[in-house]
Amino acid sequence: MADGEHAEAFHAELLRRRERGELPAVREIVPAARTVLLDGILDGIHDGTGERTPGARERFARDLASWRVEPPQREGREPVEIPVVYDGPDLDEVAALWGVPAGEVAALHSRTAFRVAFCGFAPGFGYLTGLPERLHVPRRTTPRTRVPAGAVALAGPYTGVYPRPSPGGWQIVGRMPDPGALWDPAREPAALLAPGTPVRFVAVGAGNGGAGALPAPRAGDFPAGRARAGDSPTGDSLLGDSPVGS
Repeated sequence: MADGEHAEAFHAELLRRRERGELPAVREIVPAARTVLLDGILDGIHDGTGERTPGARERFARDLASWRVEPPQREGREPVEIPVVYDGPDLDEVAALWGVPAGEVAALHSRTAFRVAFCGFAPGFGYLTGLPERLHVPRRTTPRTRVPAGAVALAGPYTGVYPRPSPGGWQIVGRMPDPGALWDPAREPAALLAPGTPVRFVAVGAGNGGAGALPAPRAGDFPAGRARAGDSPTGDSLLGDSPVGS
C-alpha cells in the first residue's frame, strides 16, 4: 500500500466488515507497515457459499480494490498511558537530530498523540506512529547486542517499547518502569497494545520533573555490537519489521 496510514485504514475497514459478518472465512487479519495479511481466504469459501468456485479469490481481490476506505478514526478512544523515564543512552543524539536541547526531547515526545499502527517483532511490541516527519530519526549505525525490557526507542516514523530484552538498533530515549504490563499471558487480552490503540507517553521520575525515583539502567544493559542480521525496523515485509536492525 502507499503508506502506513493506508494500511491502518484498510485494516480497520476489514475489522468492521468482519464484525458485520461479511468475511466469514477470514481466520486472522494481520496488519504490517504497508500490508495487511488475510488468512483463510479459499476459493468459494470467502462468501460463505461453501462451494469451491475457481477464480473466487481473484474476484475477492478485485472487490477489495473497489472498497471505499475511510481514513482511520483518531478520536473517541481514551489513550493508553505509558510512563517513561527519559534518560536513554541515545537521548543526546536524538536531541541533536531534532535540533533541540536534550531536555526538550521528553516534552516533544510526550506531547505527541501516538497510535499503534501494527504489532510484531515480539509479543507485546507495538509500532507506534504519530511523530511528525521532522522528528523521524535513523536507526543506530551499530545495533546493540542487548536492549533491556522497557526501553523506549525511535526509528524512522516509529516509536516502540521493548517488552523483553533483545538485540536492537533503534535510538533509545527512555525506559518504561514496568515493562511487564506490555505482555501478560494471564490477562485477557495478553497484549496491552493492539492495532488502532491510541497511546500517550507520560514523563515520570526525578529526571523528568516527576515524583518518585526509579531504578537506573544497569551496567551492561546497552552493549553495542553486531546484532542478528536480516532484520529491518522499518522494512516493508511482514517478517522484516523488527527493531533489531542489520
